[in-house]
Order: sequence, then C-alpha cells, then structure tokens
Amino acid sequence: MTRNKSEKLFARAQTVMPGGVNSPVRAFNAVGGNPLFIQSAQGARITDVDGNEFIDYVSSWGPLILGHAHPEIVAAISEQARLGTSYGAPTEKEITLAEKVTGAFPSMEIVRMVNSGTEAVMSATRLARGITGRDKILKFEGCYHGHADSMLVKAGSGLLSLGTPECPGIVADLAKKTLTLPYNDPDSVKKLFADQGDEIACVIVEAIAGNMGVIPPKEGFLQTLRDVTRKSGSLLIFDEVITGFRVTLGGAQSIFNIQPDLTCLGKIIGGGLPVGAYGGPKKLMDHISPTGSVYQAGTLSGNPLAMAAGIKMLELLSGDNIYADLERKSNLLCNGFKENVAKLGITAKFTRVGSMFSMFFTGTEVVDFNTVKTCDTEFFKRYFNAMLEEGIYIAPSQFEAGFMTTAHSEQDIEKTIQANFKALQKAKG
Repeated sequence: MTRNKSEKLFARAQTVMPGGVNSPVRAFNAVGGNPLFIQSAQGARITDVDGNEFIDYVSSWGPLILGHAHPEIVAAISEQARLGTSYGAPTEKEITLAEKVTGAFPSMEIVRMVNSGTEAVMSATRLARGITGRDKILKFEGCYHGHADSMLVKAGSGLLSLGTPECPGIVADLAKKTLTLPYNDPDSVKKLFADQGDEIACVIVEAIAGNMGVIPPKEGFLQTLRDVTRKSGSLLIFDEVITGFRVTLGGAQSIFNIQPDLTCLGKIIGGGLPVGAYGGPKKLMDHISPTGSVYQAGTLSGNPLAMAAGIKMLELLSGDNIYADLERKSNLLCNGFKENVAKLGITAKFTRVGSMFSMFFTGTEVVDFNTVKTCDTEFFKRYFNAMLEEGIYIAPSQFEAGFMTTAHSEQDIEKTIQANFKALQKAKG
C-alpha cells in the first residue's frame, strides 16, 4: 500500500496547521505513522489520495449512519445550495427539522439549533446555571462533551488518546466549578449530592459513554442521576451528540426510559454537515434569549444546508427496519470478532449498543475510565496498522467507538471479519 501523496500532504499541512490537522485524534499520534488524506467516499467505503480504498467504520465519528454520500441527502444539499447557502435569517426548514427532532424526543418540547455538539453542551450548561443560579456542574471521568473550558476536566476522546489528562489554558477557578466522579458509580453520586447538592446547577452525562469506547450505563446509574437532580433542584443533561438517532430514533433516553431536563444533539441531525442542537421543556427553554435572559446566538445556527440534509436524514431513518438491520449487522460483525479472539487466544472485552461497538484489549471488565485505561494500547497500535493494511479503516485510537451503517453489506462484514483475524494474528506476533 503506497501512501506517498498522503505523506506529502501531511508534510505540507504541518506548515500551516497545528500538528498538520484540524482535530487532534486525526494526527495518528496514538497509533504511529501519519494520517491518510481522504479523496472521496461512497457508501461504506473511503478512498485516500493514493487510491487506496478502505471499508470504513469511523463514519465521520458516527453521524453517517446511512453511509457516505447518500444520494438523497446529496440531492437535498444540492437543491438547497442552488437557492443559497446561508441567509442569517429564519427559514421554514429550521421549523421542519425542529418538528422532527421534538417528535422523536418527547423530553424536547423546544429546541435551539446550533453548529456543533460542543456549542450545544456549552449552551445547555449555561442555561442550567442561569436557571438554577448555581455555578457547579458534575460530569463523569472519561466522558467527552466537547472542548468548552468547563468540559475539559478528566475528559475522554482525543484527550484520552493523546494521554493529556488536563488542558492548559483553562482558568483554575472555572475548573474548580467542574466536579468529576467515576462513570457508573451511583454511590459516589449520592454521596456528592448529600454534601453539595444545593450548589450543583446540573449533571451532564453521556447516557451511553462513547468517547472512551462504548460503555453502557449500569442498571440504576441513570435513574440515580434522575433521582438526585430532581430532589436537589439540579438539572439533568443527557449528551446524546453521538447516541441521538444513532442507537434508535429517540436516542439512549428512549432505550433506558429516563427523561432528562435538557438534551444535547449533533452529528446525525445535520445529515453529516456541521450542526448541533439542545432542547427541553418549554418552561426551561423559555429562559433562552430572545424569550429569556440567557444569551446564546450564532450566525450559522439553523444553516439551510444543514437543515436540508438533516430533514432528509431523519426522514430516511424513520423508514421500516432501519434499526433492526443495523442491529443484525452489528451483531454479525461483533460475533465474528469474538470468534477470532477466541481462536487466537487473545485477551479482549467487547461492548455494543445498537450500531455502536468497541473491542478493548484488556482482561478487565470495562465499566468506567479507570478500567478503560487498563487496555493494551501497544497491542491496539499494531492491530490498527494491520487492519489498515487489510483495507479496513477504524478509529485511530483504542478509546473511540466503531460504527455500523446501513451501507455496509454482508460481504463487507465478512471481509472485515477475515481482515480482523489476520490483523489480530499479526498484532499478536
């Protein structure tokens, strides 16, 4: 496999961008070597500038649940582009997409469109502080909620991949207002709220952790969060930027039957274009400007291109058997991986919720940030590069999720299982 053009582009990129990339995990620091530069993508496959084709399980980090360049989504974007790409003024498409989102999420009576998951989380936590008049927020170790200052305390995703526990540049007094606890530890939550519950504005959590790999909530964990926040007058925020419309139409909250006060969405609701949203009951969202005094604005919020793509995406996701098909195919892939691990005598743990999945190279049951860190990252490094050589593109980090799409065929899955066996064999040595 030649990568000459990617190598040259990376050298050029490093002269004009920090580390040669616009998002840290893309740099391949955790897996060695230099990143691939992508030329095009279609369905379940991406092609780099050197002409190498890969079956893709990154899916732009989750949102491309229907695969790359879905023809109906491309057509919706193209049609809107001919009418104009941005107005900075209201459009009917904003209403249509908001109606589809609120229709799928009963907890979201009112929704505000923004431009990214980071912006959605930043705005939702500001709203919680504004409503409650409190300063402290609680998040969980290894959960990543974007790069707003308050959220880069014991975060997952790129910070975990790059081994950066804290981020310089965050004001110390602000960091003190962000409390952290282990994920899946309801007893620690109860204890904290017994001591400081009347000072906490909100609890924010990935209802299914997806930024330290896929870690489902233990039974009772989310209910504990709902109980303690309701009792203390704090707000419960579900970060469903990854899980919203990915695990099912109504997100993780519909699977676990827990209604948060506020929900943050992103990724899928823009059909793969930059978008985010946050929402909740009218009585809470009425505190947002211009109705209320909590300010938040954005020139590109509700951008018509993203709205057009998102409307078509959610229409397609409402079709028959979409999620059943994703469940079947994800199960098929993960079962194949499990059989390969057993045949080769390799130590690994598997997690999956719907079309999100992870294979952790550890013998420890993975339930939180500390158990995730027991993974053999050197083994993963060898495995990742071997998979790449076999024509399979997975996230360049042990601590990121894999994603199935409707575009993956059974032949793709079978090829991936065979490649997985060879890559595991090579990584084992």
